Amino acid sequence: MAMRKIIHVDMDAFYASVEQRDNPALRGRPVAVGHGAKRGVVAAASYEARTFGVRSAMPSTTAMRLCAELVFVPPRFDVYRAISRQIHAIFADYTMLIEPLSLDEAYLDVTENRRGLPTASATAREIRTRIFQETGLTASAGVSYNKFLAKLASGQRKPNGQFVITPEMGADFIASLPVAKFHGVGPVTAARMKLLGIETGSDLRAKPFSFLQQHFGKSAAWYLGVANGEDDRPVVADRPRKSSGSETTFERDLTASAEIEAGVEAMVDDVWAWCDKARAFGRTVTVKVKFADFQQVTRSRSFATVIAHHDLLRRASVELVRTLLPTAKGVRLLGVTVSNFDPAPADADAELPLFGGGGATIHAHDTVPRVAPMGVR
Repeated sequence: MAMRKIIHVDMDAFYASVEQRDNPALRGRPVAVGHGAKRGVVAAASYEARTFGVRSAMPSTTAMRLCAELVFVPPRFDVYRAISRQIHAIFADYTMLIEPLSLDEAYLDVTENRRGLPTASATAREIRTRIFQETGLTASAGVSYNKFLAKLASGQRKPNGQFVITPEMGADFIASLPVAKFHGVGPVTAARMKLLGIETGSDLRAKPFSFLQQHFGKSAAWYLGVANGEDDRPVVADRPRKSSGSETTFERDLTASAEIEAGVEAMVDDVWAWCDKARAFGRTVTVKVKFADFQQVTRSRSFATVIAHHDLLRRASVELVRTLLPTAKGVRLLGVTVSNFDPAPADADAELPLFGGGGATIHAHDTVPRVAPMGVR
């Protein structure tokens, strides 16, 4: 099989760069996209803000302590999505194999190049040039023979640069790489590896497969493979979306039942707007509630048919949150998600069995996270 040519394109500080592009007064200043209120969270930070240590997913109060001149700008997701579509239209001129990871990054398989460019490096360079010409924004790119290395490469020359990891470079590049940066190695696994004397790619390669299998089971083969620069995952185009959700962390805790129900209804409006536009309807509704003490509770209900009307989604979501009301604890975050998408029948019912049986199943899940996860609407 021919060696793949993979490009990982990653926009530079995407949300913040869009805001600086559209508002000249923000250029050169430290900018955070998000809500600067007490309960706000940084969704994105400009490079000027990053020099102060401001990062995405950081509480706004922490960000403002680090950078007194930080300017908060509310997010405009409709604008970001529109620009993302522009960028993906550029990608499509070069390959049909595009795997989006988010609004601002994607994998491209350019083994078969629609423009006939001689190398993946030349292709990446032309794509980045076109993105800048057509959107006024910069992108960085990583080029390699698999997804794992392409993504690592895209971070080597940020912002507005690109880096290539050839097959000859792969093993040496990975040898000194911390295992925490390996695809599939999370913080818990990295900590376990450290206890076993495994901190870098070369440490991992030095361990016998039987040793890795003993400690990591079926994942051992994957870890050893990526330590040797191997990653056979293909670029998967047009992955079906599995859910649509929206959540918000409130500036103050909600305590009144009416306030909490209204908060859920606001999330429903966001979710329904996407479902209606995409003509994608789900059979399962999940409501997430995070209390002031960070206890997180989810309630979900599945139906025999899709929820194809806004009012039905609203009613289902409100009924789910009512199973937790009244509450003596304040609510800091609410979320609503729709999943299990199916085609909506032409004669979709305007009624669903929302109360009790009727073929609907309800599931509950309660957790108390060790670290409070961030929530940005």
